[in-house]
Amino acid sequence: MRRPLVLFACLSLLAACGGAPSPQGRTVAPVPAGAVTAPNFGDSQPHPELASAIRRHSVHGIDAARFQTSIDWQTARANGVNFAFIKATEGGDRVDEMFDSHWRGAARAGVRRGAYHFFYHCRVPEEQARWFFRHVPRRSGDLPPVIDMEWTPTSPTCTIRRPAIEIRADADVLIRMFTQHYGTAPILYTTVDFYEDNQLWKLRGVDFWLRSVAAHPSDRYPGQHWAFWQYTSTGQVPGIAGAVDINVFAGGEAAWADWLAKRAQP
Repeated sequence: MRRPLVLFACLSLLAACGGAPSPQGRTVAPVPAGAVTAPNFGDSQPHPELASAIRRHSVHGIDAARFQTSIDWQTARANGVNFAFIKATEGGDRVDEMFDSHWRGAARAGVRRGAYHFFYHCRVPEEQARWFFRHVPRRSGDLPPVIDMEWTPTSPTCTIRRPAIEIRADADVLIRMFTQHYGTAPILYTTVDFYEDNQLWKLRGVDFWLRSVAAHPSDRYPGQHWAFWQYTSTGQVPGIAGAVDINVFAGGEAAWADWLAKRAQP
């Protein structure tokens, strides 16, 4: 399938132009189940050195939470959103206000969806896992669940920084419980500083989703295998109001189909 060059033209020009408006959306038409649509995205603050690395990836998607208050999922799907990770829960007592809307909308549009839990450093992992299970159903074909672990220096209630051995122990508990409940191992999302501070490369039984907005993950996380890369938080996608995080899958279309066959919920 020939890929349009809209995204990559935008990325190469934005550095000189200092930003660009959101790209024109493609005409919305039904997308066959399982088909990969090429990205028709913009970025209000692109990193010019990432353009060539992004170009090597054909399977793009987003992550969404309450900050994305309006998503036309059919339009987003037609313009390159092949998957979406949607925030469901945080800690042991909070559900994202937009979860139900995003969750249903993604499914109706044929976007492969997965839910994520934002880890709260002041609650035990067992309680957090059970809270997520209560709100995110098991559904065959959905993406693996995601555990989002990062430092929270701006949290109004919990800014503690516990030792790395305790962080990894909590992660191990969550990985085990999520795997048992959903029948597939979870994905772990993290940032450069949290990954390094807690030596997360020591974890087993999980795929990684890595944030790196100024360099390729191979430069920021040397030697670490990853499944997803979050390369911007200032993306512009037809059908989505405001900025949105954009991600890519590590392999091409064939690898994506193979990964889904092995890792989607049974």
